[in-house]
Amino acid sequence: MKHLSGLDAAFLHIESPEMPMHIGSLNVLRLPDGYQGDFYEDVKAHMASRIHLAELFTRKLVLMPFDLSDPVWVEDDDFDLDYHVRHITLPKPGTNRQLQQYVARLHSSLLDRSRPLWEFFVIDGLKSGEVALYTKAHHAGIDGQAGIAVAQAIFDTAPTGRVVRPPRARIKRSSHQLGLAELAGAAVRHTAVQYAKLARMAPGMVRAVREAFARPQDDGPATAPPSLASRLDLFAPRTALNVSITNQRAFAGRTVPLAEVKQIAHALGVSVNDVVLATTGGAIDRFLRELGEKPAKSLVAAVPVSLRDAGDATGNNQVSMVTMTLATDIRDPAARARHIHEATSATKARMSRLKAVIPTDFPIIGSPWLISGLAALVSRSRLMNIVPPLANVIVSNVPGPNFPLYFAGAELTSYYPVSIPAHGVALNVTVQSYNGRLDYGLIACRRVLPDVADLGDLIVDEHRRLLQAARQTAEAAVAQDAHAPRITDTTASAAPAAPTRRRAASPGRKVRTAGPAA
Repeated sequence: MKHLSGLDAAFLHIESPEMPMHIGSLNVLRLPDGYQGDFYEDVKAHMASRIHLAELFTRKLVLMPFDLSDPVWVEDDDFDLDYHVRHITLPKPGTNRQLQQYVARLHSSLLDRSRPLWEFFVIDGLKSGEVALYTKAHHAGIDGQAGIAVAQAIFDTAPTGRVVRPPRARIKRSSHQLGLAELAGAAVRHTAVQYAKLARMAPGMVRAVREAFARPQDDGPATAPPSLASRLDLFAPRTALNVSITNQRAFAGRTVPLAEVKQIAHALGVSVNDVVLATTGGAIDRFLRELGEKPAKSLVAAVPVSLRDAGDATGNNQVSMVTMTLATDIRDPAARARHIHEATSATKARMSRLKAVIPTDFPIIGSPWLISGLAALVSRSRLMNIVPPLANVIVSNVPGPNFPLYFAGAELTSYYPVSIPAHGVALNVTVQSYNGRLDYGLIACRRVLPDVADLGDLIVDEHRRLLQAARQTAEAAVAQDAHAPRITDTTASAAPAAPTRRRAASPGRKVRTAGPAA
């Protein structure tokens, strides 16, 4: 029996039929040359040999008595692989659009909470001759970084796979069902531990928050620090994306070369994540303008921030969320990216001071029925249609491997994330880097954004605009450097010249412009 953290459990309690809380991915796979086997059966055999490598695959939920406390994880003694790994054949002609529409449909349905919270779908019938793998797992048991650890369990770095040690034989015990008293006692003990841990963290939390939002001191007279509400612009402009959602989904996957993204980042002196935010913001702004919407101020993104320590691969959630300007009030794409970089740098500095004291495990007596009741109220009342939004879109960037992966002998050619739209934020854009690619996964409520594929096309076009602006910036920097006046020493003839040390170019001044065209 393993207790869920408060954050893990929250993803369960806020779930509703309109807002399933699972995350997933769509991988297109290239079968080996001359392959004549049954790939679905190969996948089942592959998974049967790997499920013991990640606890996500074999644990399920047990509810606490009267829902007075959060559920616990236990091992599933009746695990059914055939239920979790399924086979789908697309109808002809088997286009990529059909594939993405089917993934949207699969992503709209809830996972069965009486079983381990994951499902894999092997999808064939593609006219390209490739196959696809769509996976989904509940957010209560996994976040983006923990998902990388699960991927390492099932994917290989060579088509021949690797030798996996079989699981150790489990000690047979007499069948035992957790009783009411046992569960209630465990709930009380765990809640007490949570409160004690929170009490120990409280002084540090207060101190870190005060330091993070303190006004820098100047030479003028001391003044009272402003309130948090006055320091931050709390609300985003209302758009067509910021409404209550239904359970219908629309999905689109798009790809841009990772080398071009890095070229943009280097030329403009920003990060890859800044480029993603600038590209996404510019595309959404253009999309809304085509709909006749012109927000009065910049769009805002909700951006997940990992709280996970380096090397921590535990299968739970260690994440927080911050809001970030998308600088869509700036028309020039290069200037927009630089403005975003300034904002993200300030936020990173603030989060570095808060990271260690942000709790991911917190106690709430009666949290299952309390939080679930509030979530149901929000959903049924369509409250998000009138409440000012905190963000217009969710944007997440998950770094992945820069080398090819294989699954059951087939090579992954893409790695599109499929994440979670929410009430009030009907669009989620998650990005995964993989083997020289940057794969965008756009998932939205279909009632709100049925033409999400058009938005995906705008993201690719906005990437090209930003790449062109970055190349122009790099060319201008090279030209300026070439025409810079050179200082000569007129007294050098009197004595041998001393060797001079060449000054290193500052970031953005001299950039290699070679690279694939957009």
